[in-house]
Amino acid sequence: MKLLITGGAGFIGSNFVHYWVNKYPDDEIVVLDKLTYAGNLANLETVKDRIGFIKGDICDANIVETAMAGVDTVVHFAAESHVDRSILGPEEFVRTNVLGTQILLDAAKKHKIKRFHHISTDEVFGQISLDSKEKWTENSPYNPRSPYSASKAASDHLVRSYYHTFNLPITISNCANNIGPFMFPEKLIPLAITNLLEGKKIPIYKPGNQVREWLYMEDHCSGIEVILKKGKVGETYFIGPNNPEVSNLDIIRKLLVLMKLGDDMIEFVGDRPGHDQKYALDHSKITRELGWQPKFALDESLNLMVDWYTKNQDWWKNVKNGEYKKYYDQQYGRRK
Repeated sequence: MKLLITGGAGFIGSNFVHYWVNKYPDDEIVVLDKLTYAGNLANLETVKDRIGFIKGDICDANIVETAMAGVDTVVHFAAESHVDRSILGPEEFVRTNVLGTQILLDAAKKHKIKRFHHISTDEVFGQISLDSKEKWTENSPYNPRSPYSASKAASDHLVRSYYHTFNLPITISNCANNIGPFMFPEKLIPLAITNLLEGKKIPIYKPGNQVREWLYMEDHCSGIEVILKKGKVGETYFIGPNNPEVSNLDIIRKLLVLMKLGDDMIEFVGDRPGHDQKYALDHSKITRELGWQPKFALDESLNLMVDWYTKNQDWWKNVKNGEYKKYYDQQYGRRK
């Protein structure tokens, strides 16, 4: 089988490439990645001789046409994905996440792709109040509240429209917040770990009571795998952890305990506009219908994160240079 992995040099995409290459060494993989700030060829260094790589933009129809040739399955990770950056500049999110997805879908239709799998997010459903026990299901209504989640919602609708209108064999997965190796250090947990390793405080949006679910990357990859192997065309599946609800502040305190530091390393900053309070997915459908279950508990996942970032300081120090410093100062300096 030949797979096209869009965004395969980014955090989630590169982890999936490693997962698939190791499990299915006879399959052919082509990675298409624009190598924006979040794309990093170093993420693929240990498998570079086992994959094909095309540097290009999913909004470039000619490049997409070349990348799609001979492909059986597309796994579409490529996206602008950080809420804070979408607030600073929504245009690129609409361009990449909506137009780019449409161009990929047109090429997939033309080449009669056997499966187009689209990676989405829990954020398209909006927010849940902190005092609610509600969990979203695959039938929950969309209610995006940021430019990022709105652009992902639009791409989800486009993917489904190509199934209903053109009979394109698609599947979609919505996932919880991911953590794992190669995670760009603008996101909460790697930001916290790398700041602490540098002796810096951790900026946390006030009041720190926002609740997220944390899905370890290997669980996400195995969830996508089971959807590709056993999922029903046209269906959507949630991929989430079995972890208890934990606030952002409690997550940071868990990291401080692991790294033997105290609460004096916490620095509260002004909250971001439209900050969603809580996300919670009911992933019973993928368990019931496809037999998938997450394996990694939260504490184990956090231990693995601290260990990886401690052992791979050259990787994240290189990432944190240059453009990242400008973004960090813009994002957190103005909110103190």
